[in-house]
Amino acid sequence: MSSRSASTRSGLGRALVAVYGVFALAATARSLVQLLTKASEAPLAYSLSAVAGVVYIAATLGLAEVGPSPRRLAWAAVCFELVGVLTVGTLTVLDAKLFPDATVWSDYGSGYGWLPLVLPFVGIAWLWRTRPRD
Repeated sequence: MSSRSASTRSGLGRALVAVYGVFALAATARSLVQLLTKASEAPLAYSLSAVAGVVYIAATLGLAEVGPSPRRLAWAAVCFELVGVLTVGTLTVLDAKLFPDATVWSDYGSGYGWLPLVLPFVGIAWLWRTRPRD
């Protein structure tokens, strides 16, 4: 199966791009509001939410096949996302005081129905399944 035959322009691929797009918008907007209105309360948490927003934007663009190397961008973003949610999730479980306010990835994304934990695995599975075969 080539990457063209399993494009993100329709079907499940389009749904994956849509979910990433919603997370990109939500995480970015939330972090911007938090950074602009109360950055001093939890600068690390709000900055991590901004990073998550940028990562979700990159994943959305890569999965939507935008740019010169979209698959490379998608792989980098989705893998970074997985490391981020596992690291921040573990840190928030071990020591909640590290983050006085929640991030998208706090407690493995429990505030978002654990979708931030599941989403990178789905993204990786999609990228693996649709990889070009030589």
